[in-house]
Amino acid sequence: MMHPMPLSEAPPLQRTLHDAVDAVRAHTDFAPEIALILGSGLGPLADEIAAQATLPYREIPGFAPSTAPGHAGELILGTLAGRDVVAMKGRLHVYEGITAAQAAFPVRLMHALGARSLVVSNACGGLNPHFRAGEIMLQLDFINFTGTNALIGPNDEALGPRFPVAFDAYDPEYLETARAVARREDIRLCEGVYLAISGPSYASRAELRMFRGFGADAIGMSTVHEVLVARHQGLRVLGLSVVTDMALPDGERHADEGDVLETAARTGPTFRRLVKALLPHL
Repeated sequence: MMHPMPLSEAPPLQRTLHDAVDAVRAHTDFAPEIALILGSGLGPLADEIAAQATLPYREIPGFAPSTAPGHAGELILGTLAGRDVVAMKGRLHVYEGITAAQAAFPVRLMHALGARSLVVSNACGGLNPHFRAGEIMLQLDFINFTGTNALIGPNDEALGPRFPVAFDAYDPEYLETARAVARREDIRLCEGVYLAISGPSYASRAELRMFRGFGADAIGMSTVHEVLVARHQGLRVLGLSVVTDMALPDGERHADEGDVLETAARTGPTFRRLVKALLPHL
C-alpha cells in the first residue's frame, strides 16, 4: 500500500487497513486476483481452495467476529479453478451489532491484498413467484433498504470518491459471462433485483408486499454494503444469490434459519460448480 503521509498521520481507516494487511502478510505474501464472499451455508466452496493461508477473523485488525449461523469466520488465500483467490468463509452483518462500514471492511482488505474483482454470494428469500427454492439468481441490481450505508462518514479520497456511482454496480460483462457459463454448464439461472434489509427479523407480510412493489425479486440481510465498498474502490462485481426459501406474503409459513441452511447445503454442489466454471473467465 502507498502512504502519501506518515502512517501515524494517515486517516484512521488507512491505519486499520495497513494493520490488517500486515496481519495477513505475516502469514503469506500470496497476492489474490479475485475476492470471494461466501454467504449462509455456502462456505464449503472454500474447502476446495488449495490454501496458502487461513486466518480466523479474530486475528485480523478491523474484522469483527462472525456470529451468524453457517458462517465459519475465516479468511482463506489460495488457488481455486486455476485462479488466485481470497475468500471469506462467512461474512459480517449489520444485525450482529456492527456498522455497515465494519461489515464491508473485509472488501477493503481483499482489495488491498491485490484483488480487482469480487464475486459476492448470499442466501436469499425469493419474492418473485416464478422463482423456486434451490435456484440460483444472478443479481442484476440492488435496493439498499437497510437504513444505512457503508460509506457514511468522512471519505478518504485515497480509497475512493466521495460520491461513487452505483449505476451498473454489477459488471455488465460479468453478467454476460455468467449467463454464457450457466448455459454451458446446464444450470438454470434466475435473474433479478436483490433487496437488503438490516435484519435480524424476517420481513412481515406487509413489508414483503411493499418490497415486491418496489421491483425486488429477492430479499436478504447482506451484500449491498460490500458491493458499495467494492465499487467505491473500483472492483468489478458479480453477484449470485441462492434462493433458499420463498418469501411470499400469502404463503402459509415463512422459512426459518434451519430451512435456509438446509436448502443452501442442498444447492451447494450446483453453486460450487457454477463458481468454479466462472472463475477462469473473470
